[in-house]
Amino acid sequence: MTAWLDVIGMGEDGWNGLLPAARARLQAAEFVVSGERLMGLLPDIAAERVLWPSPFRDLAEELTKWRGRRVAVLVTGDPLWFSAGALMMRHFAPEEITYYPQLSAFQLAAARMKWSLADVETLTIHGRPAEQALPFFAPGARLLILTQDGGSPARVAEMLREAGMGASRLTVLASLAGPDEARIDGTAADWTALAPEFHVLAVACAGDPGAAILPRTGLPDGAFEHDGQLTKRELRVLTLAALAPRRGQLLWDIGAGCGSVGIEWMRAERDMRAIGIEASPERLAVAAGNATRLGAPRFDLRHGTAPDALEGLPAPDAVFIGGGLSEEVAKASLDALRPHGRLVANAVTLESEALLAQLHAAHGGTLVRVAVSRAAPVGSLRGWKPLMPVTQWSFTK
Repeated sequence: MTAWLDVIGMGEDGWNGLLPAARARLQAAEFVVSGERLMGLLPDIAAERVLWPSPFRDLAEELTKWRGRRVAVLVTGDPLWFSAGALMMRHFAPEEITYYPQLSAFQLAAARMKWSLADVETLTIHGRPAEQALPFFAPGARLLILTQDGGSPARVAEMLREAGMGASRLTVLASLAGPDEARIDGTAADWTALAPEFHVLAVACAGDPGAAILPRTGLPDGAFEHDGQLTKRELRVLTLAALAPRRGQLLWDIGAGCGSVGIEWMRAERDMRAIGIEASPERLAVAAGNATRLGAPRFDLRHGTAPDALEGLPAPDAVFIGGGLSEEVAKASLDALRPHGRLVANAVTLESEALLAQLHAAHGGTLVRVAVSRAAPVGSLRGWKPLMPVTQWSFTK
């Protein structure tokens, strides 16, 4: 199949900054699709100009109508770095598309900040919840963030303050490499500036004196709102290790409760996905609040009871059964797991423990019993207060 779709990156320097091959494709195009800002940087060319559809996800459907015609999609910077290129790849065969990258906003921002791009976290909150950036907040971390609008730095500053990192330095870098390039510097603690609509936000994270900074995983129990139905921190760490999160994978969190395991799964790596199944509407609401507040706003929480609620879900890379364990739920989960998928089930009752022993005998895997004690006051002294022992079965398909 001949390539008919050109996805072309452009910077603030406009037409003059394009490579000759990219200019030639735009001059040959029958249709150019882009936003008003980039359209304004084009000279007079023969192509029909078409603005982005709303919502943006409808773009692929629009382009399909012109399959086989000469179509150019004009985007900012590198089309394959938090841009339209990923959308194109989901809907069109690779041989249909040609990419013409330009310097990305991240590359330009790193140069302005004099930061090594290899040592920086590159994030986007454009069209996405700003809370997605929360897991990356850590003292000493350097972040480059594609933002939503001029109010985004104030929102990020607010989140940094709430995370105990008001001392973090914020730098707005607007219209990079263009004639109107601008820079605004400040700290999260005293940020008041309204940024230009189109900019990159650089954040040099720093912790406030005495602040309790949350780790990426292994969150303290007190970080979660819950009604007592919570996988405790020590067991949660062991559970997450057995689930072995890998970038972009999908978890089924069955009996999600307050959402602690699913939230930590999503914080563990980039682009993680999780579907939480919970029978209690009250706990589901609590889990949703925890997910947003702790940096997992895309946690897909669903009301239902397994195994019925598992029907039609995309195949998981990992399954955690923290509640509602039964033979039927275990079978449905094992059947649905992708190759090399991991299943972890925790039990606290004798009946559930007996079922895990049967599953271990039938399928193999690892069966462990975990007993944790925490130091607690005993009068004026201290002693060990045991938590309820938990039996855990883990299995790799």
